[in-house]
Amino acid sequence: MVAKPFVKWAGGKRWLLSRSEFEIPNFEGRYIEPFVGGGAVFFHVAPRTGTLADANPRLIAAYAALKDNWSAVYSHLKKYVKLHSAEFYYEERSKSRRSKYSRAAQFIYLNRTCFNGLYRENLKGQFNVPIGIKTQVLRPDDDFRAIAHALHNIDLRCQDFEETLASATSGDFIFVDPPYTVAHNANGFIEYNQKIFDWGDQVRLKGCVANALERGATVFLTNANHESIIELYADLGTPLVMPRNSKISGKLTGRGQSTEVLYRLGVRKRSRFE
Repeated sequence: MVAKPFVKWAGGKRWLLSRSEFEIPNFEGRYIEPFVGGGAVFFHVAPRTGTLADANPRLIAAYAALKDNWSAVYSHLKKYVKLHSAEFYYEERSKSRRSKYSRAAQFIYLNRTCFNGLYRENLKGQFNVPIGIKTQVLRPDDDFRAIAHALHNIDLRCQDFEETLASATSGDFIFVDPPYTVAHNANGFIEYNQKIFDWGDQVRLKGCVANALERGATVFLTNANHESIIELYADLGTPLVMPRNSKISGKLTGRGQSTEVLYRLGVRKRSRFE
């Protein structure tokens, strides 16, 4: 039973999982992720216990609904298979569903059929991403039962990253993948992310990471490969530069090869006797 992400999320880290540099060390405590998004790293690690958090209430509500009753969500989601069309998409995008299971199914449907899996709201708090080119509502590898099983002992929280990181203690492993907010290699994230996570948040995040390290946690952190980020984290460590392909931009000029940085902080070095 292998659980995989049920949504596509901007800045997702599936591409990172096969890299040898991203080998996650053994840890005795909880798995903590303050910006869960699609949860690719969480599902890959499959921890026994932990905390998944995000500031997006609709995303966390979808995780919670699947954890609580995956079959109810799946029953609602199946209805969208035959209903999907451009006209139906925009009608559904404007609706508010009543039950938490129908809302979760709606969220997954819109994510899978919108443009590039983006999540964006207008000033009224309404989801306003246009329809994309993908039409597959259900995928052959969907296993919502496995997702519910993976979430069984996981605490789900909609909250600011500072509160999530403040709970970390010795032995915990934290994966930190914040929105990228500086222009690096024209990867297409910038205009989207500056509205939800600014430089002040980047500075605040660095302080929270430093505090978690002092309490004995291990932290893997990804971020933009930009001199401002390198300078910000200079006292904590030196990053690895990770090349990747970027596909989030709507313009061809914004796609192609880009780089990100990976910090592996607080990793205990093994003794030659272990």
